[in-house]
Amino acid sequence: MAPQSPAAPFVLCFFAKIMYANIEEKQERQRKTSDMKRILVIDGQGGQLGKELIRSIKEQHPSLPILAVGTNAMATAAMLKAGAMQAATGENAVITAARKADIIIGPIGIVIADAFLGEVTAAMAAAVGRADAVRILVPMNKCENIIAGVADTSMAALVQDVLRRLRALLLENSPC
Repeated sequence: MAPQSPAAPFVLCFFAKIMYANIEEKQERQRKTSDMKRILVIDGQGGQLGKELIRSIKEQHPSLPILAVGTNAMATAAMLKAGAMQAATGENAVITAARKADIIIGPIGIVIADAFLGEVTAAMAAAVGRADAVRILVPMNKCENIIAGVADTSMAALVQDVLRRLRALLLENSPC
């Protein structure tokens, strides 16, 4: 057995401190990220509602990461331009993102198979409906889906209501 250098305990202690500091730093980063809500905005057609939602959310919560998923490339591009941190398109993207989201925001058609003139598949609607996330659904009386009891409201007023409900979720951890 080789004799141990007098510096060996110092070196081991030094590396142990570095490793411990790295572990603490990593745990702190994980704690901060785990506190951050995963927001998913889904839209279809031209993505105008999704674009407006993301732009407005980013104005009030600039550091909030938002994932945008479009049922088509035009909707995805519009939401990405509005400030979404990440974006994807299509059925599998909706299914995967809905599974990971804490809050899902979009027009009510995202839970209705064949909505948006057929852009929403049954699998997409089921994934959003079955997600463990809180859903903030915007009542859009379009594409053969009429919501009784909901007056025709401007998109700006609907977006403001979404922002109010999102703020309550983020601050109070309450769905209403």
